[in-house]
Amino acid sequence: MAENTPPIDAKLLEILRCPVAVHYKDKGADPGKLELVKGCWLVSADSGYKYPIRDGLPVMLIDEGAKWKDTPVEDLPVPPPAE
Repeated sequence: MAENTPPIDAKLLEILRCPVAVHYKDKGADPGKLELVKGCWLVSADSGYKYPIRDGLPVMLIDEGAKWKDTPVEDLPVPPPAE
């Protein structure tokens, strides 16, 4: 990936949702939005789940997000470790 290339397309980031938080009924009309952090993680403020981006692909598996849920954002490894 070139240095100036974003790790994830902005349009994809706009439509992706946390597969856990998207079902929440108490988080407004559009729950599960994700924020790009550290250039290689997608974080859901609604659920606390954190999903790595590996080789340019977001790993949106619930088990993967749950694995990192209790890790503070500042402690997330860069780059994310391989599975």
